Formats: sequence, C-alpha cells, structure tokens
Amino acid sequence: MERIAIFGGSFNPVHNEHIALAKSAVKELNLDRLIVMPTFIAPHKTSQPAPANDRLNMLKLAFNGVDKVQVSDFEIQKQGTSYTYLTVEHFKNTHNCELFFIVGADMLYDFKTWKNPQNILSNCTLAVFDRDGQTTDFTKEREYFNKTFNKQFVVLKNVGKKQSSTAIRVYNSLGLDITNMTDKNVASYIDKNGLYQGDFVAEFIRNNLPEKRRIHTAEVTLCALQKAKEIGLDQKQVEISAMLHDMAKYIDYTKVEGFTPPPDMPAPVIHAFLGAYMAERILGITDKNIINAIKYHTSARPQMTDLEKLIFVADMVEKGRDYQGVEILRESFYNDDLDTCFKKCLKEELVHLINKKQYIYIETLNASSYYLKDK
Repeated sequence: MERIAIFGGSFNPVHNEHIALAKSAVKELNLDRLIVMPTFIAPHKTSQPAPANDRLNMLKLAFNGVDKVQVSDFEIQKQGTSYTYLTVEHFKNTHNCELFFIVGADMLYDFKTWKNPQNILSNCTLAVFDRDGQTTDFTKEREYFNKTFNKQFVVLKNVGKKQSSTAIRVYNSLGLDITNMTDKNVASYIDKNGLYQGDFVAEFIRNNLPEKRRIHTAEVTLCALQKAKEIGLDQKQVEISAMLHDMAKYIDYTKVEGFTPPPDMPAPVIHAFLGAYMAERILGITDKNIINAIKYHTSARPQMTDLEKLIFVADMVEKGRDYQGVEILRESFYNDDLDTCFKKCLKEELVHLINKKQYIYIETLNASSYYLKDK
C-alpha cells in the first residue's frame, strides 16, 4: 500500500516555504508520493490574482526534479469550487493507499468550518505544520478532534519560516525583488507573464517612490493586511490605504496646484495631508475612510476609525523599523487588540517628539488628550 499525501492550496504563487515543507513532509511521513494540488477556486477566497493555469505552471517549475513530488491539475480540471472532501474521496477510491492531507496550523483551527469534515477524516489523516517559526501546543485541538471526530491528526516537525504568497504579490506589484522568496524560475515566469502587477495604486507607487521607501510601503501593507484579517477590516481598503500612506513623501507640496497645508503644520506631517489630497484629486480615490487613513497616519487625531489606527500603527511597527522600543510595540501589535497597541504607539510618538524637542502638531496633542488622558 502506497503512502500518499496531498498538499493543497491556492499557491498564488508558490514560495520557498511551500517547497521546503513538501520536501520535509516526504521524509517525515515516509511518503511514496506527495501530490501538490492547486485549487481552481478555494472555498474561503473570493478572487485569484493569477489564473489557474499560471499557478499550475509555476508549481511545475518549482517542483521540477524534486524527488517523489508531483503536481496535479485534478482540481483545476474539475473547475468550480475546490472542496477537499471531494478530492480526498477521489484519491482514496482510485488509489490503494494510506492518504494524508497537509494543512497549516491556522487551517486546523478552522477545520470544523470546512465542508463535510467528517467525510474528509474518513478518507485521510491530517498532517499539520506550524508557520512563521512558531511551535504550537495542539492539546486543545487534539481533545476537540477526539471528542468530535474520534480521530487524530499528526504533527509535522518542520516549522516553516515566515513567508507568504501575499508578500510576493505585494513586492512584485511595487517593482521590488522577489527572487529571495520563490524559485528563480518562478520569479522569471512571473516577470515574463506580467503577473501580480497590481492596479493603478501600485503603478503610482512604482513610479513615484524610491526603492527604500517602496520596501517600507510593502512592509506596512503586509503588516496592516495581517492585522486586518484578525479584526475583520475590509482587505482592499486596508491595502489601498497602506500602499498610499507615503505616496507624497518626496513631492514638493508647493508645486501641487490647489494644496495649502494647514497653519503651523510641522514639515514631517505635511506629506500625509498632501498624500490624502493627491489620492482624492489625482488618483480619484473617493472613499473617505481611505483618505483619512492616509491623512492622519503621521499625526493621529481624536475619534480615529480602526482603519486609521491600523495604518498609524503599521507604519510604526513594520519589520524594517529599528528605533529603540519598537520591539515592545511590535509585540503589542501581534498580541494585543488594536486599541491597546494604538495607544502605546501614540504615547511612543508623543514621548519621541518631546525628547527631541520637536514642535508637536495640534492634532497629535488633541489625539493624546483624547486617548491618553488617563494614562
């Protein structure tokens, strides 16, 4: 009897950690075959930035020559929504095998929401891997699986490094190097086929910000998108706000027709207000939530929306920031609720300005009085 594992996902696109995990799983599970299975349409996703055939082609490039790994177009050929229970049922019925299905820890937590989970477990065993270099204690999940399904999962020893397809898409859309994130042949395929170019927002950033600032923009975007999913904010609103937060960083406001900064505005704040003005007047952004997120990402203000707070915070804690105290704020970002982290960031900003004896803009003072009055 063969030992086969299915490794499914959007793979949009495949990245280095996908490849590393596949190789590790072959050894850990003592597999005869590992089948990499790109979805046609994933049940939990509403869009696929790259067509199915392109994702399939990139997987074939990434796994070319990798021992015991093959790429399948089964779900793509079926089209429609790709349901795991149908896939594992098909492979169990057509192969004399012990079947595993590989999932990330985050997917395990949501497994109860999958379509026909009991059916899935009657045909395969889940093989779970951790992400982002973190090791999870699965005690509660084991208890839940015993009680609900009367079956257990296996945990892979491989703990993947922090990597994501989203990062590749964001970096590529901003004209940044992705060759350290995915197979070189995949990176070349993306370039040759014009994949993940983004929209007019990304095009503006590509054309108007230097590389260092585009890297910062990419990291703010990734940081904000991660938290947005957790707190239920609209992903597109967050992405546009983060992408454009520094859009006017290197533009001389005196040369922008119709724009005059408010009186007594310190120079470091002007680019935020100018960016909001340009986003509306030049790029045609009409969403006031996005405009205000850009406008107040440096100064803050009283009664901020969650979107405004998120961009303010992500700008301060993205992984490229290295000022004293940033690790504490970063830890708060990943472990605390948004309001708690925002207040810590606002306090840090105020203390920094006071210590540097810099002029503090009125909106920052108003925000501090509003949010930190009992601190």
